[in-house]
Amino acid sequence: MAAARYEYGATLLKVENVFLSLGGKTILRDVDLEIKDIRCPGRVTGQIVGLLGPSGIGKTQLFRIMAGLQQPDKGTVRIGEKAVPVERGMVGVVAQNYPLFEHRTVLGNLTVAGRRVGLSATGAREKALGLLSRFSLDEHARKFPVQLSGGQRQRVAIAQQFMCSEHYLLMDEPFSGLDPIAVDRVSQFVTEVGNADELNTIVVVTHDITAALTVADTIWLLGRDRDAQGSIVPGARVQASYDLIERGLAYRTGISTTPEFLSLLGEIRARYSTL
Repeated sequence: MAAARYEYGATLLKVENVFLSLGGKTILRDVDLEIKDIRCPGRVTGQIVGLLGPSGIGKTQLFRIMAGLQQPDKGTVRIGEKAVPVERGMVGVVAQNYPLFEHRTVLGNLTVAGRRVGLSATGAREKALGLLSRFSLDEHARKFPVQLSGGQRQRVAIAQQFMCSEHYLLMDEPFSGLDPIAVDRVSQFVTEVGNADELNTIVVVTHDITAALTVADTIWLLGRDRDAQGSIVPGARVQASYDLIERGLAYRTGISTTPEFLSLLGEIRARYSTL
C-alpha cells in the first residue's frame, strides 16, 4: 500500500522528560513526545495521534499534564511554534460524556466558553456562530443539550473547546460505549475536525485500538519497561511510536480490512501483554 507524500514542519506540541508520582508511586517516567506539523502536497492535513496503553498505565495522567490540568513533578509541555509552556485553558479537552451546560442553549454554551477566555460578548458570539456553521450546527443554535442526539452533543462539545483553543484538542475515550456504526461516525467526524486546518492537532486517548488506527496518523503506545530479570520498572513511558503515513495507513478510507492494517493491529495487541 503506497504511502502518501508528506514532510514535517514546525513542532506543534512537545513533551520533555516528564515524571509524575502520586501517593509515593511512580506513574510516568522519562516521557518524551513530539508532534510536528504534517504537510502533504495538495491537501490540508492536521495531526491526529492515538494514545494507547493498558488500563491503569497512566494515560489519563499524561492526558491531564498535556492539557495543563496537572503539573508533573518534573519536565515540561510546550505547544505552538513559539513553544509556549502549556497552561489550563490553552488546550481544548473533550471528556467522555461530552458535558455541557444543560440550562443553556447550544449557542449559549459556546459563548460562555468564549467569555471565560477573555473574548468580548460580541467577539464570543461571532466566533461561536462561525464554529456552529463549521460544524454544521447552525439549525441547532437555539436548542438545549437535552434536545440533541449523542452525535450532535459531541459536535457541540468539540466546538465549545475550540472557543478556548484554536488548534489543540485532547479527546478522552470518544469511542467508549458506542455501537460499531456510531464508532464509524465518530471516527469520520474526528478525521474531519483534524483535517479542517493545517495546524489542528488532536490527541485521542482510547482503549479502542481499531478506532485509533482508523483515525490517526501516529500511534503512541504507553507502557512500562522491564529489568534484566523481567520485573516491571515503575513508571510508564512511550514504548513505541507508529508512523501510519509511512505505512500507507493514513488518509485513506476502508483500510480496516487490509492486510497491512490487520498486521499492525495484531502487532499492537501482542505488545499489550508486555506493557
